[in-house]
Amino acid sequence: MTPTLFSPVSIRGTDLRNRVMVSPMCQYCAADGLADDWHRAHLGTRAVGGAGLVMTEATAVEPRGRITPFDLGIWSDEHADALAPIASFVREQGAVPGIQLAHAGRKASHAPPREGREPIRPPDGGWETVSASGVPYPEENAVPTRRLSEAGIEAVVDAFGAAARRAREAGFEVVEIHAAHGYLLHQFLSPVTNRRDDRYGGDLESRARVPTAVVERVREVWPDDAPVFVRISATDWLPDRTAWTVDDAVELAGLLAAAGADLVDVSGGGIHPDQRIPETGPGYQVPYAETIREAGALPVATVGKITSPAHADAIVRNGRADLVALGRELLRNPYWPLAAARELGADVEWPTQYVRAKPR
Repeated sequence: MTPTLFSPVSIRGTDLRNRVMVSPMCQYCAADGLADDWHRAHLGTRAVGGAGLVMTEATAVEPRGRITPFDLGIWSDEHADALAPIASFVREQGAVPGIQLAHAGRKASHAPPREGREPIRPPDGGWETVSASGVPYPEENAVPTRRLSEAGIEAVVDAFGAAARRAREAGFEVVEIHAAHGYLLHQFLSPVTNRRDDRYGGDLESRARVPTAVVERVREVWPDDAPVFVRISATDWLPDRTAWTVDDAVELAGLLAAAGADLVDVSGGGIHPDQRIPETGPGYQVPYAETIREAGALPVATVGKITSPAHADAIVRNGRADLVALGRELLRNPYWPLAAARELGADVEWPTQYVRAKPR
């Protein structure tokens, strides 16, 4: 049978009830990186609302890896303990709990959007950032950025591994490694930010050494029957310079598969403020995901202004992606999957507490 949005799917032995994924969305409200009642309500409601996979926001593997001082973290057991009840509740509602592990690199130490996203320099409560090369994000009052040494790279890889171990102990069933949007692992991948002349710079395979090493380290501590996702930017959207392209992303997918990844979550951009997005209509990033999927290395998730149930269903039905990640639409309506199922004629299970409201 042709897969549809509400057909189940199994990825490395982990079963999702449907193809709707809650895209990682930063909430910028954690104190010292600790999840609180807001995160429990936010993620728990999307599980109640019928999503198949509920993914946390970017969760920092070390304090200097936070985008803002208010990001979630999982650099200690205390952080994992705060996340455990969320994973448990999401699972109880029939969804699969997932966590995105992240390091912002040179895009760290910024104010949250509500405060203008301005850089926070160390004298003002910020911190020195790290990157593939010692070049800060190009903006006014940029935060100082230090080039990671080989020992520093190994420490970051270890931090991802330790975070994955804590995440599994907290009850998460899917882990996603954030290598997109101009954050640290993307900074190694893109020639725009990677100007190294050692074994971590140069050709694509060398620039991919850190992301693939992270996948391998996470895979070592992650169960064999649980999937590892990687979010990537398919393009830097910088046509006038040597930059990361969808052809590079196709090659990367093969390297990630060899390292132990099970799916690439395809997004785009973020490496440089000069980026120019040629198209921003509904599903504008789906062609990138489709290109990577057609190359055959890994299944893919797609994202980007997907709001219509019919559109989301067509993406899966036509083999353009295996999962559809929704962001803002699930902020507007956490019960979108239940409404979408009705519109598409799919009979899905409702929470027993809400069954009286299920349309007949």
